[in-house]
Amino acid sequence: MPAKSDNWIIKMSQEKGMIEPFEASQIKKGNISYGVSSYGYDLRLFDEYRVPERTPQDLTIDPKNLDTSVYKNVKTAVLEIEPGQTVLGRSLEYFRIPRDIIVLCFGKSTYARCGLLVNITPLEPEWEGFITIAISNISSSKVRAYSMEGISQAVFIESDETCAVSYADKGGKYQAQKAITFAKI
Repeated sequence: MPAKSDNWIIKMSQEKGMIEPFEASQIKKGNISYGVSSYGYDLRLFDEYRVPERTPQDLTIDPKNLDTSVYKNVKTAVLEIEPGQTVLGRSLEYFRIPRDIIVLCFGKSTYARCGLLVNITPLEPEWEGFITIAISNISSSKVRAYSMEGISQAVFIESDETCAVSYADKGGKYQAQKAITFAKI
């Protein structure tokens, strides 16, 4: 199960629309890097967020019965994330994953070194959509997140056997999501 190279990522994105919009080189100057790397793609953070309002400490967030009214919509170029806070964002890029590929995403080291952790679940075979990104500040200070710059690296892993049932086949609940998507049951 090899990781796919920059050549494969470029070809699949330019010929098959696997990533849109797509940056065929690594953009670094003055930015948290994004675009193609040797064995991955550094995806960008869009400028829309779902930020929890200040709530009582005893509030329980229940993924089976999520009260989305505690979140406010924020559109900004720079978001200051409070200590201990988790916000939701989304990728600028829209992804279309091939049937024989699974994608694992890892947070950028620039943010990790400042206390921001990025969580993205695996992008399953034949899943498509904008990626909903959970961004958590584990530091004791506010940390800034920059929209339209790199947030996570996606690594494309090819299976040695095509799956029997893809995410599209099973009608996955997050298929073709066009916006930040809250937890669903």
